Amino acid sequence: MTQERVIETPQGPARLEVHRARNASATLVLGHGAGRGIDAPDLVALAAALPRNGVTVALLEQPWVAQGRKVAPPPASLDVVLRAVLDTLRLRTPLIVGGRSAGARSAVRCGQSLGASGCLALAFPLHPPGKPERSRLDELAGAGVPTLVIQGDRDPMGRPEEFPDPLPPLVDLAVVPGGDHGLAVPKRGSLTQDEAWALVVETTLEWIVRDVVGADLH
Repeated sequence: MTQERVIETPQGPARLEVHRARNASATLVLGHGAGRGIDAPDLVALAAALPRNGVTVALLEQPWVAQGRKVAPPPASLDVVLRAVLDTLRLRTPLIVGGRSAGARSAVRCGQSLGASGCLALAFPLHPPGKPERSRLDELAGAGVPTLVIQGDRDPMGRPEEFPDPLPPLVDLAVVPGGDHGLAVPKRGSLTQDEAWALVVETTLEWIVRDVVGADLH
């Protein structure tokens, strides 16, 4: 079952698209990146598959997208909206916050203070393209809760080998072979695109079961 809500925030109205699971064991709230809204394929894949496995997925559309603006506001504005939206939710299940790219940054910055049990970071932008010296590792390391990063190995904002070894405490890293920043893979790569989305879904679900809410998902 899918429901939509419009939620007033200090930055304007945000839209929440909720894909509910029956007898949900967790709720995953996902924000989008700076280049695309909640129609990003990885977000769509998770919203389609996880409710069948006991996880409610709520896709958060930031006000700037809803208003038709092309440029994302400063990062702190995304955090304000995330906090305002979650303040309206009355959850009876463990909360996982996440998102892709800029949405992933917001999730790891806010997750612990929001009482989240985990953070999901899709295509975490470890640094701006071509500027590895401007690392955002401190945001990831400061998440303070179990955090899964799913990264394409061709991501110009942070290839897997650019993450530290060992990773920060509580952080796991999964790789989509051939994936770019959108987790899109080449047509002649080792995975088809459908297989890549299946990998994202399966990896996320396994992590939720293992590290976030335990093995009571179905």
